[in-house]
Amino acid sequence: MKNRQNIYKIASTLLILDQIIKIIIKYNMNLYDEIIIIKNFFSILYLKNTGAAFSLFKDSTFILIIISVIFIIILDKYIRKEQNSLNKIDILSFGLIMGGIFGNLIDRIIHKGVIDYLSFKIINYSFPVFNFADICITIGTLLIILNLFFSKEKMINKDN
Repeated sequence: MKNRQNIYKIASTLLILDQIIKIIIKYNMNLYDEIIIIKNFFSILYLKNTGAAFSLFKDSTFILIIISVIFIIILDKYIRKEQNSLNKIDILSFGLIMGGIFGNLIDRIIHKGVIDYLSFKIINYSFPVFNFADICITIGTLLIILNLFFSKEKMINKDN
């Protein structure tokens, strides 16, 4: 029970931070406004993404809401089932992912699209604009993959 509570404490904290940032962007910028932070590298660019990552599934807000809810249910069931065997990395990872999913889900429900604002350019390549919730989901997913990889490495090394 405690591990699940810790996951949701992390998720709630990140969700609140994500929504505060998005409120600041929405109420202090007009759509498509850009604030250059580091010329030719980083800016705050207010966009609304009606799709998923990289604008995939553009204008599929309802479907993405359903997918988000399904992911939340699946993750919560897994967390409930495995909560006694989760380590600190798992707890952090699931907290990051859940916080990010909830953050973008709230955007899709309230704004009919996700508020994106972090814009990076390296050389002449402009990365797709993203937000704090996307960072949480990405880092959480990478931590799970790394944790799985290193725990399997430990198992392999134990067997040898």
